[in-house]
Amino acid sequence: MKNIEFRTASSAQGGLIVMSGVPGVSAGSRVQIKDHAGRLRNGLVIRVSDDAVLVEVFEGTDELDLERTWVRFLDEPFMLPVSRDIMGRIFNGAGHPRDGRPPLVSSDKRNVNGEALNPAARAYPREFIQTGVSAIDGMNSLTRGQKLPIFSGGGLPHNRVAAQIVRQAKLLGEESSEFVVVFAAFGVSSGDARYFQESFEESGVLNRVVMFLNLADEPVIERLLTPRAALTAAEYLAYDLDYHVLVVMTDMTAYAEALREVAVLRGDVPARKGYPGYLYSDLAEIYERAGRIKNRPGSITMIPVLSMPSDDITHPIPDLTGYITEGQIVLGRELANQGVYPPVTVLPSLSRLMKDGIGKNYTREDHPHVASQLFASYAKALEVRGLAAIIGAEELSEGDRRYLEFANAFERKFIGQGEDDDRSVFDTLNLAWDLLSMLPPEVLIRVSEAELEKYHKWQAAAEAV
Repeated sequence: MKNIEFRTASSAQGGLIVMSGVPGVSAGSRVQIKDHAGRLRNGLVIRVSDDAVLVEVFEGTDELDLERTWVRFLDEPFMLPVSRDIMGRIFNGAGHPRDGRPPLVSSDKRNVNGEALNPAARAYPREFIQTGVSAIDGMNSLTRGQKLPIFSGGGLPHNRVAAQIVRQAKLLGEESSEFVVVFAAFGVSSGDARYFQESFEESGVLNRVVMFLNLADEPVIERLLTPRAALTAAEYLAYDLDYHVLVVMTDMTAYAEALREVAVLRGDVPARKGYPGYLYSDLAEIYERAGRIKNRPGSITMIPVLSMPSDDITHPIPDLTGYITEGQIVLGRELANQGVYPPVTVLPSLSRLMKDGIGKNYTREDHPHVASQLFASYAKALEVRGLAAIIGAEELSEGDRRYLEFANAFERKFIGQGEDDDRSVFDTLNLAWDLLSMLPPEVLIRVSEAELEKYHKWQAAAEAV
């Protein structure tokens, strides 16, 4: 099949070629198209039936003369060449260089359509990964091997948050040199792509980052390859070279929209909101490639970013993502409108594996109790804020007014931080105690007496007020 070229295209429209009389073709196979001028185009088989084969052409079907168009079916999936030299490189969604440097030359090529990790071979995610963002490190901590998505909305700064995490993320202790990042952006504008590249170059982290960029005006089928190519690179770095890899991907909503578009072209029956019925299994194929394998030193941790259409957390994309992953970081419009960056709404945010990556031997012994106390105190403070909106702040008791002051300081100083403010987890915990010291020790029931005695500064805080 590889050496046979067909000239049986019956129609070409909208980036699609319909071929007839082609036996033994598999969906997902690579295709090369040679037009009348001798130019090569790339394609992918997206549907196979008894009488026709449907091919999506990456470069489009404009100016194709069907009578003089030759199509070769390569009978192989898309393969990504891998080597140590991928570090510091920038590729498009299909794995071709877009940094002006030569293509990667390697005899080791991997199928981008990797498989999910075998559940029986999985090791439990443990150990802390520091992102430098207090709202994540302090209250929704990330552990190695975890899948922790960021739920955002249109117009919120999720790309800036993703870039900040890439710049600042690190391991604590001796393993810090074994940490690398794979960053994938799909369906982004040229301006956003330039921002990511310049941000990583100027901060000096690009040499430990592998980037995959698919722009909004590039082929939609390439958008479906981008996260798979990124995870193929991550698997090579983690399981062949023993690195701890953090995969940051933005925006999964653009990926799902591309999947819906291709499903329509294939004639698949739509389900919820027009997305194909296999959206859940397709997302799971991506998310479940992250994790840890028993008796292997490397790991893959994933932070997928998605923008919720109309800020609807019940939309199919965040809804299904929530089923597959282990928590979520929620960015809120209300905090963003107040100028708080990053606008992490901590109460609906959750890291289900946080307990296994913090505390003694991982971060600090008081971390679990401090995080619990921050949640409890902030929830109480929001209740007081709601009461103040009804009866007026002047009618509140002295204790309630302290909670009101705590909420304002918590949002301004703990959640809010600059894009270049890289806080260690110890800075975050010390800041948390400074804020908790605004409240009297008798209301802090989630922390121990020994921790209160060691870290609480009620008298100093009271004098400062």
